[in-house]
Amino acid sequence: MIGLEQYLEALAEEERPAEVTVVSRRRPVGPRRAVPHRENAAGVEDLSVDYQAVMAAAGDAGADGLGARRAAVVLGWDSASASRVEGARARLKRLVERGRLVEMKPGRFTLSASEQTQDADAVGRPGGGS
Repeated sequence: MIGLEQYLEALAEEERPAEVTVVSRRRPVGPRRAVPHRENAAGVEDLSVDYQAVMAAAGDAGADGLGARRAAVVLGWDSASASRVEGARARLKRLVERGRLVEMKPGRFTLSASEQTQDADAVGRPGGGS
């Protein structure tokens, strides 16, 4: 405030009109990386690139399931950083909440039954799925 007052006084002495702009300290609101519920989305392609990579890794993990440390590696994050591993775990939990993954054992995430059938259908179509 003191700096602004001094600036305004200096401008008044020079007899120039003062132009004051107020800058909001809030972060701008932009598009969010929302994870749609399973029933509201046609397929994995509706997810962001990061979530698509996590879903693919969960499919590759098979019955053993995908852990948070491995998910962090898939996302390109440092798996030795506890905060990054917890961030990956949060993404996995969000996919569970949305019906895309299932946590059969604590900390081990696998594809839900509906996602597995969708993957099986994609393999049977010409030019479909990986």
